[in-house]
Amino acid sequence: MERPYPQKRIKDMVASERPQERLVSLGADSLSNAELLAILLRSGPPGIDILSLCRSILDNAGSLDKLLHWTRQDFLVIRGIGEVKAAQLITIMELTKRLIRTWDEATINEAFDSPERVAQFFRTRVAGLDVEKFWVLCLDRKNRLISDQAVTSGTATSSLVHPREVFREAIKCNATAIIAAHNHPSGDPTPSKADIQITRQLRQAAQTLQIDFLDHVILGRRETDPMQLGYYSFDDAGLI
Repeated sequence: MERPYPQKRIKDMVASERPQERLVSLGADSLSNAELLAILLRSGPPGIDILSLCRSILDNAGSLDKLLHWTRQDFLVIRGIGEVKAAQLITIMELTKRLIRTWDEATINEAFDSPERVAQFFRTRVAGLDVEKFWVLCLDRKNRLISDQAVTSGTATSSLVHPREVFREAIKCNATAIIAAHNHPSGDPTPSKADIQITRQLRQAAQTLQIDFLDHVILGRRETDPMQLGYYSFDDAGLI
């Protein structure tokens, strides 16, 4: 019977290369995502070091934020991830989402007065989404949230998103203003021709209904945004 290769643990690495040693000497913010995961998981499968395993997880996910939407089965597909490690990772992702939601709920009564505020509100919802979704935020006279509604899911095109659907919820909850938002799964929030057309239609409908249309925010990721903001605001661009 072939003798299996021993697992390569963090403690077997050269001291200066160990993630936990680097954390102590340099601080957690100096470690890569793979190194932080390595500290939690500690050992890889036979023949694969733990950092390679963690890089494989991140490569398969595509980005760190997409891990938030991974299921137990998604983790089990990775060689070296068994039931125990899958449970650890699912627990970490769930705690992360709960912490973010708790922070968001604590600021729910703050006015939606900037695209940054909109992007912050949606960050857990768009993390890892591989389809476009379109939301409407219904606001009161002080621009505080009354209701948020997912209008469509799929590809945001002029035929898929209709002003009737966007303003239905606003009329229902007697909102005085709305903000539209949708995500780009690619992470690049640069508006398409369809996005511009939707915005024009919503602006015209808002004028007719006498409901303030404050902004249309496209949600992306900072690292794939040419402007490095992670979002695009039609209001900031002077197009509202």
